[in-house]
Amino acid sequence: MRKTIITCAVTGSVHTPSMSPALPVTPAQITEQALAAAEAGAAVLHMHARDPQDGRPSPDPAIFEQFIPQIAARTDAIINITTGGSTRMTLDERLAYPLQAQPELCSLNMGSMNFSFHKAAQGVTDWQHDWEKPYVEGSEDLIFRNTFRDMKSVIAQLGKAHGTRFEFECYDVGHLYNLAYLRDEGLIEGPLFLQCVLGILGGLNADPENLFLMRSTADRLFGRDGYAFSVLGAGRHQMGLVTMGAIMGGHVRVGLEDSLYIARGKLAQSCAEQVTKVRTLLEALSLEIATPDEARRILATKGPERTALVG
Repeated sequence: MRKTIITCAVTGSVHTPSMSPALPVTPAQITEQALAAAEAGAAVLHMHARDPQDGRPSPDPAIFEQFIPQIAARTDAIINITTGGSTRMTLDERLAYPLQAQPELCSLNMGSMNFSFHKAAQGVTDWQHDWEKPYVEGSEDLIFRNTFRDMKSVIAQLGKAHGTRFEFECYDVGHLYNLAYLRDEGLIEGPLFLQCVLGILGGLNADPENLFLMRSTADRLFGRDGYAFSVLGAGRHQMGLVTMGAIMGGHVRVGLEDSLYIARGKLAQSCAEQVTKVRTLLEALSLEIATPDEARRILATKGPERTALVG
């Protein structure tokens, strides 16, 4: 029987401290929530860093080093380091820690795009830090950059040089074709791990029909046995869309990076609460949850012993 991988995206770079008291921002908070999510059933932990002073997204390897080694030493979950960072980071900044850590898995956005979350500012009346409101509202006028040359550079520096595999984040159908181009150029090999990201303004909306479109397009491009796919539903779409993805044969991603809520109008208290909820939903559908070692076999990662996550 196939196993379903639960990924937990712990903190991300979209939400800000004023949006939820549960959002982890300090190294201690990120460590605690990541370990609890793994204990609840997450086989993969998708990681970003934040400045512990004010919670703003940070690419600083010194900050990553304050929590990633601790997490790696205390759980066997796969640690997935972002190469996306945020729209305000350069490619060199986004790659600084992944190149140092050489993890089993890294995320890789499959193209440049409008990536706007400015509407999230409408629900906040009391901003804790000066950077938050202009950061959120300013996303309306920013583009996330990942050109073909950028993507080739990431694949060469991490994949070819260090054996890191990728969570290919696809926000639109065109991103699947970008991935197919890189495959056809001989730059990447299967099995591919696709993350269907739906619900971000600038990409495909979180309509069920769009999930079917992404799945059928991936089947045409890669063959049903040539890839594994996961589903991420942003915001209020999280639980419904990922459950649909699991029924279709996919894996799932939850976490406070993707949604701050556990139910309509109710903020989640932690990432682990979301992991527990989606695990309950999946097990009610008679789907088995993958352990970290089973996830390693599904995703063909190199194993934790070949990383530099723990000094």
